[in-house]
Amino acid sequence: MTDLSTAPRPRLDIPPRFRPAGIATAAVITIALVAVHWYAAVQTNTSPKELLEGWRGLWSFLFGVDRTYPNGKTIHQDGAFPLDLRWSETIRPGIEYCLLTIWIGLLGTTLSIPVALFFAVISSRTTNRFVPLWFLGRGVMSVLRAVPETVYALMFIAAVGFGAFPGVIALAIHNVAVMGKLWSEAMDEVDQGPVEALRVAGASPTQSAAHAVLPAVMPSLLGLLLYRFDTNVRSSVILGTVGAGGIGFFIKTEVDSFHFDTMMTYVCMVIVLIIVIDLFSAWLRRKVGTV
Repeated sequence: MTDLSTAPRPRLDIPPRFRPAGIATAAVITIALVAVHWYAAVQTNTSPKELLEGWRGLWSFLFGVDRTYPNGKTIHQDGAFPLDLRWSETIRPGIEYCLLTIWIGLLGTTLSIPVALFFAVISSRTTNRFVPLWFLGRGVMSVLRAVPETVYALMFIAAVGFGAFPGVIALAIHNVAVMGKLWSEAMDEVDQGPVEALRVAGASPTQSAAHAVLPAVMPSLLGLLLYRFDTNVRSSVILGTVGAGGIGFFIKTEVDSFHFDTMMTYVCMVIVLIIVIDLFSAWLRRKVGTV
């Protein structure tokens, strides 16, 4: 029997020395990154000095300003604060706009599920071994994902007019690509044991996907679906600013009318809406066991 007190201790590997070549490489990379960021700052006219000097404009936006016109008349222009808390003119319509924003995000997410699942299955090497079809699925999703939701919204506004419907279509198309990619990556990480066992037994790729892959990744798919619903509700606010419905449309309208107090009230309502959806999504993910 081996005496534990005299047993040899495991030797620890000595970490490699940091060679001068590594220092030179790190220095070159650091200089290159600094140069690229400096050039980006120049091209975007990034100026902390102008930001500090613009505090008066920010103060006027937040708290209002007295403007004197050539005729000698002085008018006070309201700022973002205090908020416009009138029930019938602001709060009640804002609640309706927030609900419309939720419906746009919900439909945009739900309508994309069947097509996103199809692309996920053909774009995962776990469920599809036919390379040309795999490349086709990945390519289509890359093209759809490369176009922002706002561009889709503008396209369908030209087709069907202003309103919430173009926003739903825009979110659905973009979500097909994003959610399909996320789902396919989740399928790629599944345990290959049951999949190979079904293939050896003579199961088709469709049967392997239905009986081995999807049951294993279903919690992850549901978690990603809830994440995309959360994201789509946020995106629907942005789509509203280009005329695709939701509270974003009314935020832009109030900004164009210089009603900053009403605009800020709507922004605060959006913040509350997003917080509520985050809490609901986290609670639902815990219920389905994806956290």
